[in-house]
Amino acid sequence: MQQAQSTDPATTSRRGALLVVAVFLAATCGLIYELVAGTLSSYLLGDSITQFSLVIGVFLTAMGIGSFLSRFITRNLVAWFIFIEVAVGVTGGLAALIGFAAFSYTELYEPVLFGLVLIIGTLVGLEIPLVVRILKEATSLRVTLANVLSADYVGALFASIAFPFALLPHLGLVHAGLVAGLANVWVGGLLLLVFKKSVGARQRLLMGITVFATVLLIAAVIFGGRFVKHFESRLYQDEIILAKTTKTGARMIVTRWRDDVRLFLNGHLQFSSIDEYRYHEALVHPPMAAARQRERVLILGGGDGLAARLVLQYPDVQRIDIVDLDPDVTRYFRDNVLLASINDKSLSDPRVQVTNQDAFTFLQQTHEMFDVVLIDLPDPSAAGLSKLYSEVFYGLVGRHLRPGGTMSCQCTSPFRARSAYWCIIHTAAAARWGPENHTQFEVRPYHTLVPTFGTWGFMLAGTDLPERVELPASLQFKYLTPPVLQACFVFPPDMAEVDTPINGLDRPVVYELYQQGYHKYLN
Repeated sequence: MQQAQSTDPATTSRRGALLVVAVFLAATCGLIYELVAGTLSSYLLGDSITQFSLVIGVFLTAMGIGSFLSRFITRNLVAWFIFIEVAVGVTGGLAALIGFAAFSYTELYEPVLFGLVLIIGTLVGLEIPLVVRILKEATSLRVTLANVLSADYVGALFASIAFPFALLPHLGLVHAGLVAGLANVWVGGLLLLVFKKSVGARQRLLMGITVFATVLLIAAVIFGGRFVKHFESRLYQDEIILAKTTKTGARMIVTRWRDDVRLFLNGHLQFSSIDEYRYHEALVHPPMAAARQRERVLILGGGDGLAARLVLQYPDVQRIDIVDLDPDVTRYFRDNVLLASINDKSLSDPRVQVTNQDAFTFLQQTHEMFDVVLIDLPDPSAAGLSKLYSEVFYGLVGRHLRPGGTMSCQCTSPFRARSAYWCIIHTAAAARWGPENHTQFEVRPYHTLVPTFGTWGFMLAGTDLPERVELPASLQFKYLTPPVLQACFVFPPDMAEVDTPINGLDRPVVYELYQQGYHKYLN
């Protein structure tokens, strides 16, 4: 049955314009659902590159399936289009909540999420062929395709800008999806009012579906925060005292049980307040003690202020530059009373300057020189983080060290990810800079035990390291002693050095080795 078309050219034109606008909004919402699914998987499973690649691949494949299936819809095109708008709005809008629930209560998170992506992609793939067939009655196919495809591509661009800069930081992941879902449903409702004659007898049924979908999504908007808090509480053993999606899109969770406060970023534990001093003393004191002077200190990462707290114990320190990507992390650890008490209010010290920037970019752009560089960055658990453990990166660090300067770096666990650890060590040792690239690091690997994390690895590097690192007698240590520090540089056979390739920007081998190590350890 063909759609009833108005013979009034102005009315036909307005309806055609409305359908093109609907395509724009459908494309915007469709990409938002895709980004929500990829971000959710990055939060829960890590490795954003793999998760986004899988989500994009499944979504595009599903769109192709939807386009193919549209050939079997031969009647009531407008009614079908309205139903699809509402259906994709409900499915896409609730996808993040359903994904959280599946991860919290079942072992079927990935089948559930990718099943949702398949459904959403199929529904989105049905939309454009139907709109083209509806509009071709009013204008030429050439003009119809140009208008529809232009609206589709512009909508995708709009979503790609709105999601990271507006929706995710201001609404959060779940509510970003719900708002997009409501937009889809309301577009369907508007189309239903405008094309009610074309819909005919199905108007009442579609109106009921649209109203139900609206009520369902509004209820999810109202109670969504409670649901997320409940789901996250099942993922963490202790009371959640802070849950925040930061401006960079990371999920920041702070938990507390008695005196134990823990920070999680995207599900990964960053520290536990009961034993973080072991980690930070091992990271900070060897390079500070080995440096010829300590006036200027650079901390890459370390937005929690815990490393800065120890650096400030050295009286000759004049300035500490902390470069951390996430402004929300540094802000909370400066302004939140509980979190600031853990770092002894180090981020409020006038000698501490915070720059919220990517560490790699900072090193490329700054002309400053430093006496000590402390690298407290996340493990290379994702391919995108591998650049922070690359030969080029360590060469940039070397270029910004003053003569007699030192560097330390956390290098993951030499027990759980042995090859990845030694890959980082070998990569730092391979870095070159200076005239004719003749300057390189002397690298000394070491490790310690942090009960929360297990055995953890570091490196001490410099161009003029002392033969033996002596801890300052004027400072108080909770963990390190001279014998303990010397023992840290001794590796048992099961963590001893192994041959590895060098990690470069082109091929992130450290990421591959890290994944292999943890897969073997955990399985």
